[in-house]
Amino acid sequence: MNKGDLIKVTVIGGLVGLLVQPILANVIHGGVGVGLRIAAFFGFLILAPLALTVLAWLGQRIPVLYQFGKFAAVGTLNSFVDFGVLNLEILAMGTPGAWGYRIMKAVSFLAGTTNSFFWNKFWTFDSREPASFGQTVKFYAVAVVGFFLNVAIASYVFSDISHPASISPALWANIGALCGIFIVFIWNFLGYKYLVFKKR
Repeated sequence: MNKGDLIKVTVIGGLVGLLVQPILANVIHGGVGVGLRIAAFFGFLILAPLALTVLAWLGQRIPVLYQFGKFAAVGTLNSFVDFGVLNLEILAMGTPGAWGYRIMKAVSFLAGTTNSFFWNKFWTFDSREPASFGQTVKFYAVAVVGFFLNVAIASYVFSDISHPASISPALWANIGALCGIFIVFIWNFLGYKYLVFKKR
């Protein structure tokens, strides 16, 4: 792993550590202690470069693992952009009904997707040529399919599955979002690697 990758993955860990703050504030009732906030920040700051270092070592035997590790780091950041924006919306406007949730989830997903384009293009898949119209169309085609899968799955879990009384609506909204992100993760990696940022 080179120094540039180490710096970038550490920045990703720090950003995730910051983006987890509104999530903690929204889903943990009774407040979040300063200790937990600091531990979350430094945990992600340390875990991100550590995980990529392990995958760089494993990538010496299976090269795609290192690229997948970079994609996973970017995917984690995208997920926390998605979660962070969603939780900021919920903190600002309250827990919405079904249609309000769909709109909030769409906005948060688009924020994560825009972040995804730049990190994946220039770092994960090292695509240095300027973004062409065709590449942009392919990226957003993969993203739109991912968008519909993500929002549909998250909305289905949030609206159509009865959550236990012990789980707050805000936490259940996050569980729905996590389900959507999990399903779309592999779809995005394959689509971006083999359709969008494929080496010529």
